[in-house]
Amino acid sequence: MARHSSGLTERYPAQIMVPFLDALALVAGAVLAHGWRFGHFNLPERYWLATVIMVLLVTFINSTIGAYERWRITRISSLLARQFLVWLGVAALVASVVYLTHSADRYSRLWVGAALLVSFMLAGVARVAIQLLLRQARRMGRSSRSVFLVGPRNNILRVGQSMRSTPEEGYCIAGVQRLGAMAADDGALISLARRVARSGAQEVWICVPLEMGPAVRSVFHALRHHTVEVRFIPEFADMQLLNHRVSEVAGQYAFDLSVTPMNGMAQMLKRLEDLVIGSLLSVLIVPVCLVIAVVIKLTSPGPVLFKQYRTGVNGKSFKVYKFRTMTVHQEQGGQVTQATRQDPRITPIGAFLRRTSLDELPQFYNVLQGRMSIVGPRPHALAHNEYYMDLVESYMKRHKVKPGITGWAQVNGLRGETDTLEKMESRVEHDLWYINNWSLWLDLRIIFWTVFKGFVNKNAY
Repeated sequence: MARHSSGLTERYPAQIMVPFLDALALVAGAVLAHGWRFGHFNLPERYWLATVIMVLLVTFINSTIGAYERWRITRISSLLARQFLVWLGVAALVASVVYLTHSADRYSRLWVGAALLVSFMLAGVARVAIQLLLRQARRMGRSSRSVFLVGPRNNILRVGQSMRSTPEEGYCIAGVQRLGAMAADDGALISLARRVARSGAQEVWICVPLEMGPAVRSVFHALRHHTVEVRFIPEFADMQLLNHRVSEVAGQYAFDLSVTPMNGMAQMLKRLEDLVIGSLLSVLIVPVCLVIAVVIKLTSPGPVLFKQYRTGVNGKSFKVYKFRTMTVHQEQGGQVTQATRQDPRITPIGAFLRRTSLDELPQFYNVLQGRMSIVGPRPHALAHNEYYMDLVESYMKRHKVKPGITGWAQVNGLRGETDTLEKMESRVEHDLWYINNWSLWLDLRIIFWTVFKGFVNKNAY
């Protein structure tokens, strides 16, 4: 059993150190930018004033969005994404103030831009270095937080294994107390309180399934005279959760079991990503789209585009656009038959377009409309949704975000015909993993992988 190991993170937590480093980065960026712009490092008073304002803005915004908190469990990509948003917001605010106060003639715009850029890089390097050093220290057993686990045997084992699989978070086991199916009696609770005190644990984690809710209150009451931090880690057995977390609604704490991650700043960042990358790619693919449209028109009768209603975000249907790859035909009873290998309905040029995913290019227009995203779960036909929603658990949860042109399932080879239930279950599993783990960095990785291995696939026909 591990004992408490005090470290730098407790004496100098991120809430204190990182704002200080951000301030240093901004001052260094301002000085270096002035030297680059004007040839000397002697900043006039008005430039120092602007630097102080930027420091205050960065510190205030970071504190408001909680960017200086929960560093122990925050990924480096998330830290950098938050930092980018903060610096972008400060740049917009500074530009607005300069414009509204007619101060453009008193401040160099090149200096402002260079100062923010240099300080962003310095602060980013500091964040990465600190996080890597802290992770290494925690792996070596330093700066760890000792935890006393309480709950049924299987729950304790599951949580303990999770702790050991993430040593970079720096949690170690100080002791365990097993509980039966029912809440412990008074004697066991008194013994628990004494054992927690002797263990020197900094935290107590109550790890019980939902049906043992009364045990949480009993254990919590038994620890009322102790100063340890107490956490409740429930087990949601056989429940497919989506972006689960604890939130506060209507003045009440709530366990969010199935919510979308695309809200607030995440929603704005996702939309900005779609607009910037979607606009750039839309311009680049215009010549390709024109050639494909001409070839389709010359090789088979019918329209160039195929339009079909699909299920979008929050279950709302929308019209998706694709290059037509089949001969014009009518299916009976609203049935939608998936394309199969050697499908006679597919035209010769259509087979090439489907195999290379070039038939999906018109969906960039759906992205600019705001009905689709570049990355997200692929939209299925309405008839397929009606069929699978009762067969695959949590199937409709994939519609908590906008559908995408490409996605996590697609770059992992789950494209084409879903002729078995297992294939659809695997696709949905990957879609839900993407929603639970969404980040800007993950989207960029998926786009990169799509270019190299997502377009051409043996399962696409």
